[in-house]
Amino acid sequence: MAKGGKAGQLFVWVLMALLIIGLSGFGVSNFGGNVRKIGSVSGEDISTTEYFRALRTDLNALSAQAGKPLSFNEAAAFGLDGAVRQRLVTQAVLDAEAKRIGISTGDQRLATEIRSNPSFSGANGQFDRGAYSGMLRDNGWTEAEFEARMRRDLARGLLQTAVVAGMPGSDVAATTFLDYIEERRSFTLVRLTAENLPEPVAAPDEAAVKAWYDANPADFTRPETRRITYIALMTDDVAKTTEVDEAELRKLYEQRLSDYVQPERRLVERLIFPDQAAADAAKARLDAGTVTFEELVAERGLTLSDIDLGDLSREDLGEAAEGVFALGAPGVAGPLPTPLGPALFRMNAVFAAEEVTFEQAKADLVSEFAQDAARRSIATRVNDLEDILAGGATLEEAAKEAGMTLGTIELNADSDEGLAAYPAFRTKALAAGERDFAHGFLLEDGSLVALRLDGIDAPALLPFEEVREQARAAAFEGAERDALKARAAEVEKALAEGADAATLGTVETHADMPRGGRIDAAPASLLADVFALQAEGDLTTVSAPEFTAVLRLDTIRKADPDSEEARLLVSTVSTQLGQDMGQDAFALLAAALETGADISLDQAAIEAVHAQMR
Repeated sequence: MAKGGKAGQLFVWVLMALLIIGLSGFGVSNFGGNVRKIGSVSGEDISTTEYFRALRTDLNALSAQAGKPLSFNEAAAFGLDGAVRQRLVTQAVLDAEAKRIGISTGDQRLATEIRSNPSFSGANGQFDRGAYSGMLRDNGWTEAEFEARMRRDLARGLLQTAVVAGMPGSDVAATTFLDYIEERRSFTLVRLTAENLPEPVAAPDEAAVKAWYDANPADFTRPETRRITYIALMTDDVAKTTEVDEAELRKLYEQRLSDYVQPERRLVERLIFPDQAAADAAKARLDAGTVTFEELVAERGLTLSDIDLGDLSREDLGEAAEGVFALGAPGVAGPLPTPLGPALFRMNAVFAAEEVTFEQAKADLVSEFAQDAARRSIATRVNDLEDILAGGATLEEAAKEAGMTLGTIELNADSDEGLAAYPAFRTKALAAGERDFAHGFLLEDGSLVALRLDGIDAPALLPFEEVREQARAAAFEGAERDALKARAAEVEKALAEGADAATLGTVETHADMPRGGRIDAAPASLLADVFALQAEGDLTTVSAPEFTAVLRLDTIRKADPDSEEARLLVSTVSTQLGQDMGQDAFALLAAALETGADISLDQAAIEAVHAQMR
């Protein structure tokens, strides 16, 4: 029941947050006539106002994600309107089901939720009836409308809680997961190189080289290559000729002063407690040595990453600054006051104050100022270049008229040198057509470029004479790899018969390696090969370019299910599995209810709302 209550409360607060966001910053438009709803679902109406608010809320969120204001038409191109309608239909389906099975919200619960919402609080932090009425009135809601909406949201939350909280976790699955990730293996690795071969591999003769070339044509095929002519005005070149004003540099230094002058700081973690008594009790246990700070964190259901605040100054720490900065060495201070409640602060490191003077920073400031000035100067020349090209000038003519550098480049999908290192240039070059008109565009660093596709060379097998030496090296490497694999088979047989590994190659031992481990200068798949072995003493050969070795599995250490860490992991994973299954079950319920629901949408009403959004 406790879990269910928390889940329901969380669901309610999420709905409340979305609702308040939807209220913010705009009123309710009049859609005219008798248009009051965009449709209905099993008797539950979806009002035009509700649809309008949901569209505005999602449009604001999408604009924030894009980093710029988006028009409704732009958002609709991403499917925003369809997603909003689908969500409202799903909510209406669930509202209808909650009503059918008799789930409702009483007046006392409704009042509690409204009174506890900080959006309706006054200056004293308590519920303010005037603030409540004023916010609803300003945003076009009557109290009856808002409270009816709240009742439906709360009832829907109860329905979700009943489904989600009813799914138990699986200790069997969690234990299986524990066994998988906590298993450790120790093994011996016998690496083999050319020095371990009975005799050196002979250099391949001409016939062997040609045979390798014929057998591996993909290695000697030139990919599709694009021949590009370009003109460019690079920021680095413009920056070199930019005059730098010392006064502007000092102004830039002052603007960036926080980057150059750092006050004394402390690397801290903050563990918040619900009240002073709990914080005092935790500190007493910590001082007595009956619990570690890490254990206190775990007891609060948190991890160290959850409480890590990074390095903070006195100003950043507020009321807790004196206590934290009183520590001259790493330790725990507190309980200390914070806006979220009493907390213990663990200080892990002291960072002394740092100051980079203007003279010390001047070289970097000059470079930054010149680069920024160059970018701004180049940005003003984009339209000029476009005018020149639009007038019919070739790139060669435009380069002279605009004072730009003319050059050529051959590139393919894997090119990453010169201008091809710029994603914007590479994307344009790979998408260009031979009949396309050249246009100026800016690179990531502000440089100005225009390009022309001169031609495309199809993939072609390079003549043997051009790649003879490359084929010779590849043929030799292939012959050596084959020889090493043959030698590995002999080593594997010898180890199985009890031979001393030290007499067979370079021996390495690796103890208690996890599945996700990594061995230097070994293929990434090595640990997968180790864990594929079934029993202690099993052998296998691993062969990859520039790596050949024989593996012997020495020991398998299973997870300890009785350790405190294992029990905590099993409990956490089991709970998470239950929550995931509950959410899946709820999604399936909503889909099933929607399949059998009577859904009717009024396209004319929908278009009327869209017209108000445009």
